[in-house]
Amino acid sequence: MSASFPEMVTLPLITLMAVINACTCANILMITMGGTKSHKIPFWELARGLIPRGHNVTFISAFPSDFLLPGLEEITPTSFVFYVKNFTNWDLVGAKIRGEEPVHPFDMVRYAYEACDVLLSDPETKDLLYSQQNFDLLVLDGAYPECALGFVNHYNAPFIYINTVGFYTGSLSLAGNPTPYSVTPFLARPFTDSMNLLQRTINTVWHLLANSLHSFMVRNMIQPVVRKHFGPDVPLVYDISRNVSFILQNAHATVTYPRPYLPNVAEIACIHCKRAKALPDDLEEFIQGSGSAGFIYFSMGSSVKAANMPEYLRRMLMRVFRQLPQRVLWKYEADEEMPDLPANVKLGRWLPQQDILGHPKIRAFVTHGGLLSMFETVYHGVPVVSLPVFCDHDSNAAKAETDGYALKLDLSKITAESLVWAIKKVIYDPKYREDVKKRQLLLRDQKETPLERAVYWTEYVLRHKGATHLQSPARNMGVVEYYLIDIAFAAFCCTFIIWYLMKLILKIIVMILTGSLSFNLFRKKIKIE
Repeated sequence: MSASFPEMVTLPLITLMAVINACTCANILMITMGGTKSHKIPFWELARGLIPRGHNVTFISAFPSDFLLPGLEEITPTSFVFYVKNFTNWDLVGAKIRGEEPVHPFDMVRYAYEACDVLLSDPETKDLLYSQQNFDLLVLDGAYPECALGFVNHYNAPFIYINTVGFYTGSLSLAGNPTPYSVTPFLARPFTDSMNLLQRTINTVWHLLANSLHSFMVRNMIQPVVRKHFGPDVPLVYDISRNVSFILQNAHATVTYPRPYLPNVAEIACIHCKRAKALPDDLEEFIQGSGSAGFIYFSMGSSVKAANMPEYLRRMLMRVFRQLPQRVLWKYEADEEMPDLPANVKLGRWLPQQDILGHPKIRAFVTHGGLLSMFETVYHGVPVVSLPVFCDHDSNAAKAETDGYALKLDLSKITAESLVWAIKKVIYDPKYREDVKKRQLLLRDQKETPLERAVYWTEYVLRHKGATHLQSPARNMGVVEYYLIDIAFAAFCCTFIIWYLMKLILKIIVMILTGSLSFNLFRKKIKIE
């Protein structure tokens, strides 16, 4: 029997309502205070996954958009953009070669509170804050979240982190995750999770110094700036941070380290990784001209501008590239031509890195060791020569070298001969390609893509209004409680009291048995009389 008209209408409506109810369409605000463009990439990818599902995404950063993503509103406050651009116009490579700290810790502290004040003072930021627009969820950069936590208090909404720097554990620790210094290498040192006594000592000192400096910076510099712009009643930044609903950790056990995470943490390393596409004609023609020798890709990432490197290093690289039978694609940001450019080298201000790394003729990747680049080289299965410069580059390179698919060179000691040797070693020794292929297999062997995982947990937090049931009470414990120092002290006191009482009782027993106790009492009685 055919269905009646009301039934024909009702069934699709019920289905439509079920779909609408299942969708947690929301207004989402993303913020990164990161000073390099690489911080922006995981946010872009998450936005790509959320927008087709009906979510409205607003994104604040210091880097104007390179392309239009329908459904994404990007806010790049002008003064914030100029501040970050001027602050990061640095010669990191030259400082590293001279044996200096490329970015002084005090400069990092200065960036944190100055960038915060600049962002919150900008008219575009104020227009957003005073627009009466509401957000259901905030997604913040876990590597520099302190200033952005003021937005959390302002909108009174749950928030999650994308911890863009995979080796940074500060945000994880504040959320209650265990981060023991014995197996957690400090991100700016070339240590792994297997350290000897001396390395563990140095590692612990670095962690303690960094935590102390961070605490001083937050309490005395960032907190006043946040309260200046959001009002004097804003809670302590650390207290807000402890209430993070979820952390999307830019890591994976195969490319970083195995970690004991709480239920409100999910790893999303390679959220941006994609299969290689065909290269532009000019690049493909250049690569095909390399014949069986193949080609090498050289890039120092978005944070280390090759155009700012010292002239003597540029000349050294020219000597190195001339000695290689392979052709070289070099990401080089300067506009001027190089008169001494070898015939086997092609420059590009911007190059499609993943399409290049996925090309069958690539033989090696020479890189600064940035986290996203290291993920991409494993994803595409390319051996690496790493030239770490600053921040997490050393720890990224140390991990890759330990895993067997990379060689690490120290820029302060580098020579043309050592670089030529390293490049030829990773190309002609099959061990390096075999090891990177093993890591590639491990990284790709996941039940869902990192983007699918990130989207699921983001919507999970939305569906469950902050998902507070995933939070651990450990986040509210101080050092004394968390490490049971108070219990240890109480146990020591009880042990001491018991020991003292037992000693006193034993002494009395001995005195009674020897008769000395009664003799002394008799003497005291005589003196009294």
